Amino acid sequence: MTETNKVKGPASYFPSIEKTYGKPIAHWMGVLKDAGPQKHMELVSMLKTQHQLGHGHANALVAAFLAKA
Repeated sequence: MTETNKVKGPASYFPSIEKTYGKPIAHWMGVLKDAGPQKHMELVSMLKTQHQLGHGHANALVAAFLAKA
């Protein structure tokens, strides 16, 4: 039996984010980069207020972004 590699963590939200908001993940990573250095929840709040993302989607994007920083 082979086990398929299932995406875990923040990246597991990426297909839903792209489908819901119609923009690729690279777009959102650019938005976060352009926001400049901020704390995690400040970035989440920015995505929610300025781009109308849901909390879970915004949190997943910020977590993935900061993990690569």
